[in-house]
Amino acid sequence: MRNDRFQSRERGNVASYHLPGLFEFYELYRLFLPLFYTHREYFYDWCEIGSIYGAPEDCLWGGGRVEAGEAEPEEVLALMQKYGISARLTFSNSLLRKEHLADQRCNMLCQLFVKSTGVKNGVIVHSELLVDYLKKKYPGFYLVSSTTKVLTEFQECLREIQREDFQYVVPDFRLNKMLDKWNTLSEGQKDKVEFLCNECCWFGCRDRKACYEDVSRKNLGEDGEEHRCTAPNAKEGYRFSKAMTNPGFISVDDIKNIYLPMGFTNFKIEGRGLGSALILEFLLYYMTKPEYQLHVREKLYLDNMLDLF
Repeated sequence: MRNDRFQSRERGNVASYHLPGLFEFYELYRLFLPLFYTHREYFYDWCEIGSIYGAPEDCLWGGGRVEAGEAEPEEVLALMQKYGISARLTFSNSLLRKEHLADQRCNMLCQLFVKSTGVKNGVIVHSELLVDYLKKKYPGFYLVSSTTKVLTEFQECLREIQREDFQYVVPDFRLNKMLDKWNTLSEGQKDKVEFLCNECCWFGCRDRKACYEDVSRKNLGEDGEEHRCTAPNAKEGYRFSKAMTNPGFISVDDIKNIYLPMGFTNFKIEGRGLGSALILEFLLYYMTKPEYQLHVREKLYLDNMLDLF
C-alpha cells in the first residue's frame, strides 16, 4: 500500500523521517499511517517515512529510554510491512555484557524482524559487543549507530560515519549546525547521516552519557545511583516550544532550504518517552501542510476517538 512515487525523485529532494514509537505508539500509527498514504494532499510532497523505531517494555538490550511499548511484536511488524516501512529495533543499551547476548526475548524479536519481507529492517545499536553479535547472528539487519554514544567532536563522528558497520549514524545534536564541516562530506557519507531534529536537552549538558548509562542500567534491572539532571528548567520536562529554541534544533524550513539542498536526506524525530499527543504535534509540524493540520487532528481525535493523553 505504500506510495512509491517518491522513489524516483531526484536525489536530495525528499526528506526521510525516522519516527519514534514503533511499539510505544502503535495505536497512533495504526490510525495515522492510512491517513498519510491515502490523503497525501494533506502532507508535504517532499517528505516520506523512512522508518519507525522503538522497543517493547522489559527489553534488556534497550537504551536511550526506559522501554514502555506494550504492542504485540507480530502486530507491529504486520503494520510496518503493510505500508512498506522499515522497522528499527532500538537496542542502544551501552552497558551490555557477554551474558546479556543470550537474552531470549531480544533474540526472539530479532528472529521475527530479521525475516521481514520486502523492505529491510534495522537495529539502532550502541554496544560494540552487540554490533559484532548482530553482524554474525542476524546479518539481514542494517545497523544504525546510536546518538547515545554522545560523539560531540566532529572528527569522532566522521570516523563513525566512515565505518562500514553502519548504514546510518545519528550525530550528537550539538553538531547539527556545523554546516561548513558537514558540507565537506562525500555524497555517500551524507547519505549515512541522520540528524536528530527536535532534541530538548540542554545544549551545554555534560552529563548526557551518564544519563544514558542510567537508563541502560535500569533496562538491565541493575541497581545504581539515580541520575539527577542538573540542566536549567529540567523539572519542566520536554517542551516542544523549548526544543525549538535549542541551538541544535532543525526546523522544517531548515530541512527544506538548507539540509536537503546540501544533500542530506535523513532526519530523526525523538520522542519515545513522550505522550501520543506530543508525537502527533511532531507529525503535524514536520510532515503536515499548515492548512491541513486541523484536518489531521480531527481525523485522529474525532473520527477514531483516540485517547492521546
